Amino acid sequence: MRILHTGDWHLGRTLEGRSRLKEQEAFLEELVKMADDQQADLIMMAGDVYDSVNPSAAAEQLFYEASARLTAGGRPLVVIAGNHDQPERVASVTPLVSGRGITLLGLPHGEAVRVRTPRTGEMACIAALPYPSESRLNELLSEDGDETILREAYSRRVGMLMSQLGTAFQPDTVNLSMSHIYVLGGLESDSERPIQVGGAYTVDPSALSIGAQYTALGHLHRPQYVKGDGLMRYSGSPLAYSFSEAGQAKSVTLIDVIAGKPAQVEELYITSGRPLVRWRARGGLEEVYRWLDEGLDADAFIDLEITLDEAMSMGDIQRLRKSREGIIHIRPVYPEMAAAQLEQQRSELPVHELFRAFYQRQTGGAQPDDGLVQLFLELVEQDDARDQAEEDEV
Repeated sequence: MRILHTGDWHLGRTLEGRSRLKEQEAFLEELVKMADDQQADLIMMAGDVYDSVNPSAAAEQLFYEASARLTAGGRPLVVIAGNHDQPERVASVTPLVSGRGITLLGLPHGEAVRVRTPRTGEMACIAALPYPSESRLNELLSEDGDETILREAYSRRVGMLMSQLGTAFQPDTVNLSMSHIYVLGGLESDSERPIQVGGAYTVDPSALSIGAQYTALGHLHRPQYVKGDGLMRYSGSPLAYSFSEAGQAKSVTLIDVIAGKPAQVEELYITSGRPLVRWRARGGLEEVYRWLDEGLDADAFIDLEITLDEAMSMGDIQRLRKSREGIIHIRPVYPEMAAAQLEQQRSELPVHELFRAFYQRQTGGAQPDDGLVQLFLELVEQDDARDQAEEDEV
């Protein structure tokens, strides 16, 4: 059985008021072609179909049209609601689409999804858990306001739900799980920070250890594996939705698996969508106009920072914006501000980003891989735990 794992489409999302619908349409066109070219038997969409609980008609139409094309020929599509989605709205069209092999799950529920793939005749059993907030679970997980206690209660509850769903797994079925959650150890980006990432709604990887051959995760926009039992992976978002994702390669995940055997995973890179880039023009406006004349990053959205000796005029700003419609932010930096700004930026960066910056400086620009960053975060966590234990002893 061949499975395509995708998620975090955020249909309808904008970038500083600029529509991304054309890019999202191009991605979905590419996804349909991938599914056909790879002879995918099943599509798993791991949440955040939309960017809003009240999506536009254009965003909904894009989803329905893509779903119809992805399931042409009887290929099953299983979709769960993410935290950005209104769960009842996602599931509301179930009576119209279930006959096409489209399964839409809005709220957490107690039954696994079973789908048979027409090409191979294999049965997939999916422990699918839509975004499980307290309100969507319709229960209070802890009366204690302490975040650690709530996090432990939340992780336990997710583990119980997943275990219940996993009881449907059989030796002769392809056993999969899927959820839209933040798993401890995942690396986030700015485009997730306005929503609940980490904190009390953090799940320990052990909560997902239910014997699935592959666990398809949604919520984090950087494609990445999560350390734990079995194969657990975030497919990431198909487009870069904030400048913290500048330079990230976007992809969907292809899984080859048969019942009772380990899954084989491949990353399929996405070519559609405008890149997001950061320009740091230490040579002032002259350097910016040279880049523009050279056609640098011609199709990109640009976050521009310019080092200047004198204040920019409104005329300078207007000329820049007219020169390239993709310029989103223009931030002048003056010499007397540079040192203070650098110190502030360092204090605001997450620990993993500070480590990446330090590693780049020490190695002359090399990028640490995700495994090294994860190891560093684990060491920091161990050190923090040791310090806390020493404080408790005092």
